[in-house]
Amino acid sequence: MSLQEPARPGPFADAGTVVVVEDDPHIAELVDLYLRRDGFRVLLAADGGRGMELVAHHHPCLVLLDVGLPAGPDGFEVCRQLHGQGVPVIMLTARDEEVDRVLGLELGADDYVTKPFSPRELVARVHAVLRRSTQAPGPQRRTLQAGDVEVDTARHEVRRAGTPVALTAREFDLLAHLAANPGLVLTRRQLLDEVWGAGWVGDERTVDVHVRQLRKKLGDGLPLATVRNVGYRLG
Repeated sequence: MSLQEPARPGPFADAGTVVVVEDDPHIAELVDLYLRRDGFRVLLAADGGRGMELVAHHHPCLVLLDVGLPAGPDGFEVCRQLHGQGVPVIMLTARDEEVDRVLGLELGADDYVTKPFSPRELVARVHAVLRRSTQAPGPQRRTLQAGDVEVDTARHEVRRAGTPVALTAREFDLLAHLAANPGLVLTRRQLLDEVWGAGWVGDERTVDVHVRQLRKKLGDGLPLATVRNVGYRLG
């Protein structure tokens, strides 16, 4: 397949281009099928080098990226290279170790899906990440303050003591939701429903991983407290 050819786009492929970097042909074809059914143009790559080529030539709206690639750069390295280019990334992995999830998020991944997964759930995750990454500011949006941290929801920016801090789309949404509810104890389930979406299926530890990332990036300037056996409180 040449760089100019989409991987069998559906008849109504107007939802954007997704690059799928996956070496397992059965998984790649299944993901391709479900994405095309939802109107996406899909480009397939079996290794990290090819995936980076497709991203550079086609400027996709999102990349689905397998962690364990057989040759060339692995998924973590590709994610590191994509970070800063503004392309949302959902990582796919057969490993469910928390250290892998943390590493993926540190490198800029917007979401993390463990195999085996439901194709319908994966497509729903794609739509959710794209909604967050393209969400237009509305008149009700405002600047939220939490300690030394300022959350500018109009510009989708975060600053600590005036210095910009780069967050993934999911990290930003989680922080903005906590900042919009100062002093309230929010359970992990509440945060999943409000930030990830009520239909999201996954481990509640996902919230803990993202909170850990917020604390790492924002430091002591973020007054985010853990309420044992319940959830989190900001402020």
